[in-house]
Amino acid sequence: MSGWSDCWNNSEFVRHRLTNSEWIKNKEVMEKYIGRPTSNEGRGEKEINTYDFLDKLGIAYEAICHEAAYTMEQCQEVQKVIPDAPICKNLFLCNRQQTQFYLLMLPGDKHFKTKFLSSELGCARLSFADEQHMVDLLGIHPGAVSPMGLMNDKENKVLLVVDKDLLVSEYFGCHPCINTATLKLKLQDLLEKFVPATGHEYRVVTLKTEDK
Repeated sequence: MSGWSDCWNNSEFVRHRLTNSEWIKNKEVMEKYIGRPTSNEGRGEKEINTYDFLDKLGIAYEAICHEAAYTMEQCQEVQKVIPDAPICKNLFLCNRQQTQFYLLMLPGDKHFKTKFLSSELGCARLSFADEQHMVDLLGIHPGAVSPMGLMNDKENKVLLVVDKDLLVSEYFGCHPCINTATLKLKLQDLLEKFVPATGHEYRVVTLKTEDK
């Protein structure tokens, strides 16, 4: 089964997709900022809106600008710049009827089966939602899935689901609605400030990785 996660392909973001080796060679061009980048030049509306929203809430963050990251190997290179902020995996899911939508956050190296999440949530078997729903609800495209997209879900149709294993980290990393930058911020600020400001709720689950 394939699906949309925070480091997956979307040709909209750059004209040329770098291979892992090319990406690593270009990692020296990464720029790290305390707070938003110093200039908006060349930055899209979605990225700028994310910084504006965080600044309005008084949430402290760091921004790392880099080549478009499509693979987990490329995300791991970004991870080296913010070693204390695990870059989480973000999965956009829905039920079979496409009437219930979930944004799942879990550790980047954790694998699970959707049946376990369905059991935790008490709903029918979940699958990956399509790109059109992602655009309509979160205002983002495959390759940049992020909890920051909740600010675009004005009707609160998406439930944020957080795997318990993430709670052991004070910080985490995610995209600011595009995959050419990565944010470092406190998980507590996400759950206690950002999510309520968007009008959403969240639920913590304990995901099993195999049958027991």
